Amino acid sequence: MTIRFYKYQGTGNDFIMIDDREETFPISQDLIARLCHRRFGIGADGLILLRREPGYDFRMVYFNADGAEGSMCGNGGRCTVRFAHDLDIFERSTSFLAVDGPHEATATPELVHLKMGQVRGVEQHTDHDFLDTGSPHYITYVEDVDRTDVVRIGKAVRYGETYGPRGGTNVNFVEVQAPNHLKVRTYERGVEDETYSCGTGVTACALSAHAHFGWEGPVDIDVVGGKLQIAFKETAPAHFDDIYLIGPAVRVFTGEVEAGA
Repeated sequence: MTIRFYKYQGTGNDFIMIDDREETFPISQDLIARLCHRRFGIGADGLILLRREPGYDFRMVYFNADGAEGSMCGNGGRCTVRFAHDLDIFERSTSFLAVDGPHEATATPELVHLKMGQVRGVEQHTDHDFLDTGSPHYITYVEDVDRTDVVRIGKAVRYGETYGPRGGTNVNFVEVQAPNHLKVRTYERGVEDETYSCGTGVTACALSAHAHFGWEGPVDIDVVGGKLQIAFKETAPAHFDDIYLIGPAVRVFTGEVEAGA
């Protein structure tokens, strides 16, 4: 079976996109993991199916690089919006369904503004914060994020005794650059490595910074793959609405691959 695919990236977080509105893609964890492999496949942080959904412009179905269906992926959502826009599914504004519920977005030539789900509560611990922005995130503040051993420490937290039994967590390392300006590196669950960017992760970091420093949105965030921005409103203590993940999403290339290759 020949599969037509599209490669997109959002600040270096890259995805294999499949137009699966006819639902012909042969979902298989082994196949998806093979396609995402950076040596033996196309190479990506995840694979996304764009499907039809009654009442919405489309549905986003996200799989991690290990082939397992994942929780919400913010940059993947932005890339799916760009993909749908490139397919002429909508002109400027869209609504779609993801694993964590409905989302809205707008697309301009430069940026995609993706409305994230509501967030209720920020767990503050002695050495870290924890919250769910569609995916679970551990946030810790460091003095020099460039010198932090993201993979070693991230893996220890992800599989550790606190979060390992709960299905693991993504792990974010944050350095404050200036007021309303963070630099973030992320160890991503499902990829099991550092990624160039994590949309739900930077969202969590911005809300954590609000809890610590009282910052109002937007918050500018530098990631390995570029720059993102998070806008939000706190409608009650630790209750956040109108959360927007803002940044570029770009088509890189298209191609065909044999499913049985």
